[in-house]
This record gives sequence, C-alpha cells and structure tokens, in this order.
Amino acid sequence: MSRGWQITGKMLPIGERTLVMGILNVTPDSFSDGGEFFSTDKALAHAEQMIAEGADIIDIGGESTRPGGAAIVSAEEELKRVLPVIEQLAKLSSVPISIDTTKAEVARAALEAGAAIVNDVSALRFDFHVADEAAKAGAGLVLMHSRGTPATMHKLPPVADIFHEVTKSLRSSIAMAERRGVNRESIVIDPGIGFGKSQEQNIELIAKLDQLIAAFPDFPFLIGTSRKSFLGRILADENGTPAPANERLHASLATITAAILKGARIVRVHDVKAALETVRITNALRNS
Repeated sequence: MSRGWQITGKMLPIGERTLVMGILNVTPDSFSDGGEFFSTDKALAHAEQMIAEGADIIDIGGESTRPGGAAIVSAEEELKRVLPVIEQLAKLSSVPISIDTTKAEVARAALEAGAAIVNDVSALRFDFHVADEAAKAGAGLVLMHSRGTPATMHKLPPVADIFHEVTKSLRSSIAMAERRGVNRESIVIDPGIGFGKSQEQNIELIAKLDQLIAAFPDFPFLIGTSRKSFLGRILADENGTPAPANERLHASLATITAAILKGARIVRVHDVKAALETVRITNALRNS
C-alpha cells in the first residue's frame, strides 16, 4: 500500500498515524447535527474548532445522506450551502478540505474554491463524471460503498454475502476512477458502514476489516461509524428505544478503536478531540 495519499497540492502521510477527518454538515437535515452549522459563520467557527482540536481534514457536505432523507438537493442549492464555507476556510487554514458530494458540478466548483479531496458516498454510481473532476484537479478521491439511495437504502433486503458485495462494487468503482484518469495514489476506499447494510453486517465489516483490507492492498481505508444508527440500536434501552445520536460517543470511539487495530488509516468523526485521543492511544497499541 502507498505510504501517502496524493491530494491537490500535497501528499498526506498515511503510515503510523491514523488521520482524523472532521465532519462539517452544512445542512438543515443531517441525522446527527442537521441545522446546527447551517449558517456560514457557525460552520466556519466549528471548522476552526475541529482544526484547533487536531483534525487533519475537514469534510464539508451540503446534502444529507441520512437514511430516508429528503429528495435530492439540487447542485445549485448544494453549492449555495458549501461554497462560502470552502472559500473562507481555504483562506483561514492550510488543513485540507474535502467536499462530500455525489455531483460532478459541485465537485468541480468546490475544488476550484479550495477543496483538495472529493468524498463520494456513491463511489461514482450516481455521477461518474465526479472522477473526471478529481482527475483534472489532481484531487484525492474517496470511494464509498453504498446500496440504493438515501431514500431507499434501508428498505433494501440485505445481500447474502456483504464481503462479496462490497469487494465487487468497490473494484468496479476503482476501475472506473482509473479509466477516467484518477491516479491510484489519490484513491481511498470506504466500506460504507450503515449504507444499505444490516446491523449484523455493519458489525461484521468492522470486526473483519483486516480481511477486506487484504483484498485491496494498494489502497488506504477510511472508516465512518460516528454516531450511526446501528450503534444506537446496540445501545437501546430496556424498551428497545435506540440511544439518540448525541449519546453514541463512546460507542463511536469503540468502533474507531477496533477499526484502527484492523488497519483503518483514516477515521471520519463528529467529535474530533475525543477521536484524536482515541487514535493516539490506539496507534500506540497498534505500533508497539
């Protein structure tokens, strides 16, 4: 596996230290913090806080991908949400900015505004021209496995073999990205915890992440489990009521620990300070 991740303008080291990607949702309806950072000023303040806490990357998204989410946001609306934040944050900090989008038009404008990474939760299924924009900019590209759409993913019957499904789908997405000109050193892959998978499959993917990584020896893995619904179900009370998103911190940190010990090189989180402390201790254990 490459010891670095080639993004626009630099190579991010991926080796002994796990990178922390801080989540910044500039949306009114994200599952965990929808509306909390919807204004540009609040979004910038939160980004600066995450950077001060040690975030290596800030991942900015203008469209919620929560299960059962609303209709697809137009590219125009998505850009209206994210561009002011990207433009100003790029002036304030040298920390790499990632744009969380599935639209080539949004990816292009975000990269021109100062983003260095495109994080595509559809792994090019929705718009393969996202890869064209990443290639032209020399940007990093995250390819995440998912099934269906945010509106349908939790209505899909589970696949029989989640490892076969994830492996086959990601190989197809990697091949597409490379055909469109994306350098292999710019690609990071994400198994997509929670996106069209059962609770048991989410747990299996984390517990056996090393086996999945072995199938993709040339690519770093990103894991995003922060505050996700399968954790809430595991933590459900005696009446079966899932723990709310803001009470899933320790569960999130447990999965981060497990994922790093199994080989994850980047973790995508809401709670940067707590995650960074977890990363430091887990890296020390892994590297000893």
